[in-house]
Amino acid sequence: MVEPSLQRAGVPLRYASVGQGSPVLFQHGLGGDMAQVAEVFPDAAGYRRLTLECRAQGGSQAGPFNELSIATFADDALALADAQGAARFIAGGISMGAAIALRLAALHPQRVRALILLRPAWLFARAPDNMRPFSEVAELLSRLPPAAAKQRFSEGATAALLRDAAPDNLAALLGFFERANPASIAALLSRIAADGPGVSHETAATLHVPALVIGNAMDAVHPLSYAATLAATLPRATLLQVTPKAQDRAAHAAEVRAAITEFLASLESASP
Repeated sequence: MVEPSLQRAGVPLRYASVGQGSPVLFQHGLGGDMAQVAEVFPDAAGYRRLTLECRAQGGSQAGPFNELSIATFADDALALADAQGAARFIAGGISMGAAIALRLAALHPQRVRALILLRPAWLFARAPDNMRPFSEVAELLSRLPPAAAKQRFSEGATAALLRDAAPDNLAALLGFFERANPASIAALLSRIAADGPGVSHETAATLHVPALVIGNAMDAVHPLSYAATLAATLPRATLLQVTPKAQDRAAHAAEVRAAITEFLASLESASP
């Protein structure tokens, strides 16, 4: 099966279009892909999920390394919505995908009718402290062979801290050392870890769209406090805490799917 792709300035980007109905543009997290989204997004009747695999991730090419940014990823995602005829859509995503969704709502408020922010990893500043482990992985990959870089990271203070406090985060970080194209991965992680959604607290407070913000404990990369802060900032947001991925991955996914299903149903019941 050949996955469809979108060309952006000569860079082929793979995407998924699942279901039929009202469009939901839902993006993956840093280093993720469409499978990551499929695990937590429900097969909701009446909705069409669009997911673009961002540059240097999944089946999408990297393109110029200096263009790897949340702003670029948001522009690419909006281009997919345009190509699919989605003039107005629900925007959402996991971690980095949540930052992309927030940016789209801030820059294109006429296009975004609701927000779903799952395990946000950014608030409003660039290069938050919780993203430092990704910078560390990138730095090691940029100067050591992957196996040696992995060993160095595994023996370091960051891995020791995450091993008990956030094992799911540690597993994800260690996985980057196993990937092909370490130069591309290093560029991706270093640039995105130093980036941000480019949305101020003041702007977020003006986004009067229904929003679902989902967070969990046992997660150093996606602090529950970030989800709480975003929910308190967005005027029409609801905060939901779910089972940590690190504790029970299946329960986490099931609870997220149920929450999104309920949120989508609430949007329909509120529509005129």
